[in-house]
Amino acid sequence: MADTPASDAFVEFERVQKSYDGETLVVKDLNLSMPKGEFLTMLGPSGSGKTTCLMMLAGFETATHGEIKLDGKPINNIPPHKRGIGMVFQNYALFPHMTVAENLAFPLEVRKIAKDEREKKVMRALDMVQMGQFGGRRPAQLSGGQQQRIALARALVFEPELVLMDEPLGALDKQLREHMQFEIKHLSDNLGITVVYVTHDQTEALTMSDRVAVFNDGKIQQLAPPDALYESPENSFVAQFIGENNTLEGVVESIDGNVATVRLDDGEIIKCKPVNVSKPGERTRVSIRPERVEYNKERMSDDAHTIKAEVLEFIYMGDIFRTRLRVAGNSDFVIKTRNAPDQVRLKPGTQIEIGWLPSDCHALDA
Repeated sequence: MADTPASDAFVEFERVQKSYDGETLVVKDLNLSMPKGEFLTMLGPSGSGKTTCLMMLAGFETATHGEIKLDGKPINNIPPHKRGIGMVFQNYALFPHMTVAENLAFPLEVRKIAKDEREKKVMRALDMVQMGQFGGRRPAQLSGGQQQRIALARALVFEPELVLMDEPLGALDKQLREHMQFEIKHLSDNLGITVVYVTHDQTEALTMSDRVAVFNDGKIQQLAPPDALYESPENSFVAQFIGENNTLEGVVESIDGNVATVRLDDGEIIKCKPVNVSKPGERTRVSIRPERVEYNKERMSDDAHTIKAEVLEFIYMGDIFRTRLRVAGNSDFVIKTRNAPDQVRLKPGTQIEIGWLPSDCHALDA
């Protein structure tokens, strides 16, 4: 797991644990460091510990054990309002009785900033999110997307060095959500702020982040840039949680350097890249991404491993075709093909041969 040298760390978790009842740990021995200016996403299912980590960093929860540092200084005992951290929540948390401009001025008043300086900062923050003309409105007069922009502006108005976002786009519809993903990413890049973003939406994490920490069961399962997470998952949980993934169960027959020979449960022998298997006789779950599987002989590499398959279902999805197959006893094996003019639509009941490169096939923990 690649990590940032401690000397460059802007945010650091050192052996952090959190328990609410004194027995069960919701965060287990967490070590994480990130440099200034990074956009890091904490991704994971409900109850995996990601939001608890964010709340400890914000100061709304205290760590049971371990130390959290910001810019080299321990912050465990510093109250939230003195940490200089901007926060954006899913429910916006805007004051309904205040205008948009008053909402934005509030964190500046708390910090005792003079009135004329406040007005300048409020206008600048509103312009940043393209809401300059909405200062006089109340939150109830705005759409969900506009309210989220204001919540974002309020988090940025006092120019924090660190902004924490907890599922900020969860309440928006798909199109607006995707638009806001790019806006937030551009803003963070242009302003050079450090962002810790929490979501359970894997597409959002892959689209926006410099690095993603995948959480499960209170631990970081893998911390890596989006492409490394998707293309080189370190275990079965990450492979299943990030993107769509085909799995085939089997036993390791042998390992020779960077090639594992696996006997699938139906007797088929395949070659894979060993990731976290180490010896013959071990059970393994083999992982192959749907877009790395080919059935067109002309497009198939000479090095491809081929296997018979039966077409069970063809689904038209606009830009791609999604075809479900039965492969080595698994009837949920999916391949994705681009909707190109020459692309064949496979018919259910057809017997075909599919292939993939052994390097695209990962032998993971069972």
